Formats: sequence, C-alpha cells, structure tokens
Amino acid sequence: MTRPEISPPIRVLEGSELSLPRAALIELMQAALAKGAPFRFRAKGWSMAPFIRDGDVICVTPLPEAGPAVGEVVAFIRAESGQLLVHRVIARERGAYTIQGDNAPGAADATVLREDMLGRVTQITRNGKDVGLGLGPERRLIAVLSRAGWLLPVRSRLAPLLRPFVRWFAR
Repeated sequence: MTRPEISPPIRVLEGSELSLPRAALIELMQAALAKGAPFRFRAKGWSMAPFIRDGDVICVTPLPEAGPAVGEVVAFIRAESGQLLVHRVIARERGAYTIQGDNAPGAADATVLREDMLGRVTQITRNGKDVGLGLGPERRLIAVLSRAGWLLPVRSRLAPLLRPFVRWFAR
C-alpha cells in the first residue's frame, strides 16, 4: 500500500514542531479530538492577549456533551472563512454561542454553533511554564466584562496593580 503524498509538504521546525498548512492543522486537530485525545499547537496572533499570547502553546481537549460554559476558551472554525480561531465564550442562547477575543474591543466577533467548535482550551504554556490565568474561576468574570465592553478599560486601569499577581500566576 502506498502512502498518499502530502501537499503542501509538512516542515519540521526548531524543537521538533511541525509547521502545517491551516487545512492540515484543522484536519489533524479534528481527528485527535474525535478520538478523545488532546491537541497542542502554538497560538498565533494577539486577539486573546494577555491571557493567550502569540507563541504560547495551547492544549485543546474535546468539548463536554453539554457544550462549553460561558467563560471557557474554545477553538472553532469561522464558517465564512474556514479560519481556525481561539476565543472566549461570552454568552450562550438557544444552542448558539457568542464568541469574542479578550483583546478585541467592540462587539462580539462571532455567533458559533456547537458543531463548528473543535474543543476547549484547557492548558496554556508560555516559555515552558503553565499559565492558568484566564482559564480558572476568573474566566466567568472575564466573559461578563468582555460582553459588557468593559474588559479592556478595566484591564488597562488595573494592570499596574495586578502585574505582581500576574507574574506570580505565570510562574
């Protein structure tokens, strides 16, 4: 049996990481999550900063049967573009979820159905260390502030006061 050729080719990056085209990454993630296995990949972009930063390694696990709770961070495919995104659930109504990046001012960027979600983020690793801030009980408060449009203003005013605690959580 011959193996199918992969196009475009997969490249191995520093640290034994694979660089995959978007479609291949999504397909591999879907296959892993369908088998109940977690999937780790490097985040790109700043839409979830400061909780998830460009270059962080995030672990996505399968969704529970009931779907994600408000405040959880989920990986989903934007229906219009086929783009893979990782954003926070800020509201849930009649089986649809309102999703928004933590660093995205203004209105929510998507309403997503559960079937368009791949999984939920359960771990963030930055510079080899686990970062729990944004995934614990505070995730509900983050979602409420984000939905009200207050997350960025509150974050900018409280950042100097919270910086020592954030450093402690990031250890």
